[in-house]
Amino acid sequence: MNPDPHDLSALEKALGHRFACRGLLEQALTHASYARERESQNAAEGFPAAAADNEQMEFLGDAVLGFVVSRELFQGFPEYQEGELSKLRAHLVSASHLLRPARELELGQYLRLGRGEERSGGRSKVTLLVDALEAVIAALFLDAGLDVAHRFIQQSILEPGLAEVHQDGSSKLPVIDYKSALQEAVHASGRSQPRYVLIKEEGPDHRKVFTMEAQVPAAPNGDKGFARRAQGNTKKLAEQRAARAAWDFLQSLKRGPEAEDTDPPSDFSPPS
Repeated sequence: MNPDPHDLSALEKALGHRFACRGLLEQALTHASYARERESQNAAEGFPAAAADNEQMEFLGDAVLGFVVSRELFQGFPEYQEGELSKLRAHLVSASHLLRPARELELGQYLRLGRGEERSGGRSKVTLLVDALEAVIAALFLDAGLDVAHRFIQQSILEPGLAEVHQDGSSKLPVIDYKSALQEAVHASGRSQPRYVLIKEEGPDHRKVFTMEAQVPAAPNGDKGFARRAQGNTKKLAEQRAARAAWDFLQSLKRGPEAEDTDPPSDFSPPS
């Protein structure tokens, strides 16, 4: 059952906050196309007046979201370097990640759109939904302060995002893109770039299992080349997992001999 777009009480309940100034929430849901139509209508009726939209609120909400996520990552993962924190923050505030909470709140049903945006399917457009979510964060901040906005971000955006990252059961927060991380690591060690080779493809078309091998060449300091293999139901996933295994081994080399690798690397020499 779709929510009543004129009744914001259900949205307030989903947000966990009853607005003292309901107008802030209404503005957060008002697209510029609707505001411009209202202005034209006002002018035609002889009462020219500006109509507020959510563009400036989107700007503020983006800043509040970035601050809260940055602070939580800074406090929660002190062992991470700036580059790792930046990558994780970028993932958590990306449009692809913010789309989920926007849809869970059913923001598309509440949006105030101009006729053109309505006809073009604006209620389901990713950009409009994400912009509205950021504007709603600004509305929470302006109406009740940082603590309320922080609680919403923590519960609806940050915790689910970190849970997705942890879905492999790892107790340590992983790097989001291990292929990029491995590329940076081998470059820092003076090695040539890693290669990814399809070793095996098994199973029926609807349940394929791919085995990929990440091959890391020898280093100028004499460290041998090595390879790591991993499986996944897509080549991309298998590559990421193989890259992670190779990246983990390179990190163990940095930590020294006390960080013994439980899966010794196979020697690898790249083909000539």
